[in-house]
Amino acid sequence: QVQLVESGGGLVQAGGSLRLSCAASGRTFSSYDMGWFRQAPGKEREFVASMTWSGSITYSVDSVKGRCTISRDNAKKTVYLQMNSLKPEDTAVYYCAASLSRSKWDYWGQGTQVTVSS
Repeated sequence: QVQLVESGGGLVQAGGSLRLSCAASGRTFSSYDMGWFRQAPGKEREFVASMTWSGSITYSVDSVKGRCTISRDNAKKTVYLQMNSLKPEDTAVYYCAASLSRSKWDYWGQGTQVTVSS
């Protein structure tokens, strides 16, 4: 069982930055693919970014590319999402997820709220 705990959300003005963190349990974090998703009120959860165990990175083309950076620290068992130039439409609950199966996201965190004011 893998537990994921997100932190770093909050209220920020448009144009500001936040760094989200997701701390994972488990002894083999370095073998997990990790991802960030978000869900805005009334909308479906959408993919933001992911990083495989080997370091391959994928960003959402539509929503955040160019404004977000995903990274991981295997020694700290933590994945990060640095978000810059935040916009009100970035307001959402941000979730991290872990994949061990490589075919689906097996574990999810509880989410952290990001609110961007105009």
